[in-house]
Amino acid sequence: MLALENIDHCYGDRRVLHDVSLSVARGERVALVGGSGEGKSTIARLALALERPSQGAFKLDGAPVGRRGRALKTFRRQVQGVFQDGPGAVNPGHTIGRIIEEPLVHLSRHSARARRARVEALLEVVKLPASYAAYLPHQLSGGQLQRVCLARALAIEPAYLVCDEATSGLDTVLQVELTRFLADTCDRTGMGLLFITHDLRLARRLCHRLIAIEQGRLVDDVIAGAAFTHPAARALEEAVLPLAPIKTAAHKTHRAPQHADTVV
Repeated sequence: MLALENIDHCYGDRRVLHDVSLSVARGERVALVGGSGEGKSTIARLALALERPSQGAFKLDGAPVGRRGRALKTFRRQVQGVFQDGPGAVNPGHTIGRIIEEPLVHLSRHSARARRARVEALLEVVKLPASYAAYLPHQLSGGQLQRVCLARALAIEPAYLVCDEATSGLDTVLQVELTRFLADTCDRTGMGLLFITHDLRLARRLCHRLIAIEQGRLVDDVIAGAAFTHPAARALEEAVLPLAPIKTAAHKTHRAPQHADTVV
């Protein structure tokens, strides 16, 4: 289990998280939802051990996460992340193949041949041609680069994946494809997923559990099919636009009756 326990976090004198506790079990898909500036990305950085909490405990499978050396390397093998900014998350001078291969170089004992085969297999998994391994990032679209980042994160078959607004820059069709792929991967491998998003509809489509955050505090925690109870979380629900415009009596267009002597 990946767990944050009673976390407070500060940047200078500003406290951005207040007594945050959340956990993700193996095979579980948990969404953290909220508006911009509420603390979602801070939780993502803490869950990936990119920052250390000002107060509280951060544990993997019941043990505190190591801060450096071999302990931290063991954590990296187990927990990987995908971020919103695909172009900003890759080295522009590296080929796509090298980008995907990087975790295998540092966190596995695969031979060079096995790493190349794994890169080709991952490109196929994220629906990109194997020939893209020789391309540079600027030759791919933003959506394609996001798939590359997902392939890189899955290269070492992590036990947990943290996605921080990983689909927000993609069109609706690609969002659906990637979330379906994530769900299938979790079901097939037992990988746990922390899916951080402002898109409540996408969260309900993908995840088993939804947690709402407001001003650095977790305010609601429900199963995917249940309604939120906290006012701030319910406001998120009410802000979701319908898939199609809703016709109401006030918006119906009435045409004047046509008579035989009407001039057209």
